[in-house]
Amino acid sequence: MKLPSSVSGRLAYCATVLAGLALPPSTGATQLKLSSEELQFGKVIVGETRTLSASLTNTGKQAVKIATVRSNSKAFAVPNLKLPLTVAAGHRVAVAIKFDPAGIGQVAGSILFDKTVASLKVQGQGVRKSVLRAHPASLAFGDVQVGASVKSPIAITNTGTSSIELSDKSTLGSGLAIVGLNSPLTLEAGQSFTFTVAFAPKAAGLVKGDLTFTDPVDPDLVIALEGTGKAAGRLADSPAMNFGDVTVGKTAPQTGTLSATGATVKVRSVTSSSAEFVVVGLSLPVTLAAGQSVPYTVKFTPQKTGAASASLSFASTASDATLSEAVSGVGVSPQYVLLSWQASTSKVAGYNVYRSLQSGGPYSKINAVLDAATSYTDASVAMGQTYYYVVAAVNASGEESKYSNQTQAVIP
Repeated sequence: MKLPSSVSGRLAYCATVLAGLALPPSTGATQLKLSSEELQFGKVIVGETRTLSASLTNTGKQAVKIATVRSNSKAFAVPNLKLPLTVAAGHRVAVAIKFDPAGIGQVAGSILFDKTVASLKVQGQGVRKSVLRAHPASLAFGDVQVGASVKSPIAITNTGTSSIELSDKSTLGSGLAIVGLNSPLTLEAGQSFTFTVAFAPKAAGLVKGDLTFTDPVDPDLVIALEGTGKAAGRLADSPAMNFGDVTVGKTAPQTGTLSATGATVKVRSVTSSSAEFVVVGLSLPVTLAAGQSVPYTVKFTPQKTGAASASLSFASTASDATLSEAVSGVGVSPQYVLLSWQASTSKVAGYNVYRSLQSGGPYSKINAVLDAATSYTDASVAMGQTYYYVVAAVNASGEESKYSNQTQAVIP
């Protein structure tokens, strides 16, 4: 039966619409993107599990439905994922993957989302329970002044029944260093090895690091390290010392003061560039808290005439590791007054010599014992002074005559 042309046209139109509904846009793997192409689980002790997450993002314009998720390895699983899972356009969902190694060794696999929608590579290693022990398990140096250095020992022990070869893959912050350890290190069963970690901060602030020891079948042994660099204090000294004129062979003392500011300072040593200047009265090493001071004495003993100078160097943990102070003085020739007089006309046992700083006295006797001669040298005079002298005769009975005429001596 031949249909009218108008009816035939309507049927053709309906067929075209049905064909369009039967061919929806593709929702294949190119529309669903993984946050990572591969997950690395690292070392996991046999009998324990580790879970990592990945995310799936729908970058298309239509929802994507995931009906099945499977793993091609029994060691990897996607637990607690409700299927079917629909990911709306522009949305992202998190997926947890668990690694549960059944034995020791490397394991690799894939997580397949509907076979063709997306595929995630997974890899991990099953290891035995650790037989490595560290003492201490972690190391905290606390506050250490910049410029100073502290050390601490660490012992690692193989508590297992077989030999272990360890490789050092440590990450150390600035100022941390390992002393006495060569990698790789072989530890026999029951054997321990001790090495040292040093911390010498180069700047103020927290410093972290870790010692990581790894071997093929054990979990990594990680020892956390931490220390804080503390800003160094400053060491201050009293003003430079000038001893002025000092008689050659005589000793003149002056007192100085060392002070710490900002932080604790440890003064380790002091040296003088000249043997004529000597620091005494300072017991070293000495530690000064911030704001604390300690006195010391410098003695100047000139060995020859003329100007003398030296540099005193104080070595410490201060920000300026060495503090230098200048000292100076002048060595002058010894001063003395030579006295002589005429002998007494009477019979005498000797003479006493008297001195005063004022003309006419009062006078003080300056000879320790009776002087049997008719001369006397006064070597206890000072520059810039004027002295007045008299002499008295003494007989055998100890009786003393009147003073002689006064004589004057001016010391330039």
